[in-house]
Amino acid sequence: MKISKIFLSLAGAIAILSTTTYYYVFILGAPQLDPPQKQADTGLKFQIETFNSQAMGTVRQYGVILPTNYQKNLQTRYPVIFLLHGGHDDARAYADKYAIISVLHELYKTGKLPPSIIITPDGNDNRGSSPLYDPDYYDGTNGKIATLIGLELVQVVKSRYRTLEQPQFWALGGLSSGGWGAFNIGLRYLNNFNILFSHSGYFTDNSGAQNSPLQIVQQLSIVDKKRLRIYLDAGLNDSNLFASTKAFHQVLNKLNIANVFYAFPGGHGLSGADIGWNYFHKHLKDSLSYVGEQFKAAKK
Repeated sequence: MKISKIFLSLAGAIAILSTTTYYYVFILGAPQLDPPQKQADTGLKFQIETFNSQAMGTVRQYGVILPTNYQKNLQTRYPVIFLLHGGHDDARAYADKYAIISVLHELYKTGKLPPSIIITPDGNDNRGSSPLYDPDYYDGTNGKIATLIGLELVQVVKSRYRTLEQPQFWALGGLSSGGWGAFNIGLRYLNNFNILFSHSGYFTDNSGAQNSPLQIVQQLSIVDKKRLRIYLDAGLNDSNLFASTKAFHQVLNKLNIANVFYAFPGGHGLSGADIGWNYFHKHLKDSLSYVGEQFKAAKK
């Protein structure tokens, strides 16, 4: 009798633990146990804006962070950086999870990144956000996300803000599936973006070669190859993503496309100085410093 009760209690505990784990990982999207610290009083503000999307047939959101003196320097035009989120994220992810404002404050203060207009699109397709699948960063049965981000939102941003027009002052990057999305979209819209970057992303997709940057980049013209500037990193813990990123870097080298590639400790996960949100927070400083170098070089 006692043994039966013990087994029942154990089974109940396992059931509760399993339910809690499922809720934590799949419903909440595995929140970071030790998120990066957000710096206060930076003078930078994150805002959510909306626009009517013809590509998606609905009202869509994006986040924007304007330079601190944007409203004072009314004659100044600024470079633009689009940041694409990963699975189970949205337009708020870079502000809420990855403490992007703290990153920008540090880079502006040290001069590593010129003041820029930061845009965080909602990259979710018609299925919505889920930890069970990544966003479809292409035009497909679940919506025209590539057109939304690569063309439509670019025009919205140009119409609403004082942007520099030339594509060498526009960067598109992302983390995880957003890294794949940045290249899958960016390589199709090089007239809008010349600088691309990825954090622990991937470069082939199970939807086919038509959505695999590894294939697309090899079909570019000589002119397009020359104007590309690319930053790549991958966490050593993310073995598959690391392998995909390294293979892409090697193809870029063969094609003589300007790029840098870094292997860093850590990667995806729930806790640790080099894990999860902390990994992306830390290495956004690296990618955006690279972007800053390209912006400065383009002005010379």
